[in-house]
Amino acid sequence: MGDLLQPWHLIVLAVVAFLLFGAKRLPELGKGLGEGLKGFKEGLKGINEPAAPAPNVQQNAAAPQAPAAGQTEQKQS
Repeated sequence: MGDLLQPWHLIVLAVVAFLLFGAKRLPELGKGLGEGLKGFKEGLKGINEPAAPAPNVQQNAAAPQAPAAGQTEQKQS
C-alpha cells in the first residue's frame, strides 16, 4: 500500500465532497469543523489546568424555605 494522501486521492475526495454538499454548504461545513476543533483544543487545555475554586455561597437562615417538590404543608385542625 502506498501513501494514503497522494495528490490524486485528495483531488478525488475534494470532487466527491463538492458533489455531495454543493458549493454553498462547503464553506459552512469548513467553518463548523474549524470551530469544533478549536473548542476541542480549548477543552483539552482545561483538563490540564486546575479548576478555579467555586465561590462560597452563604444562605440566610432566617429566610423561609419553600416545601420540597411533591410535599405539601399539612394544616392542623
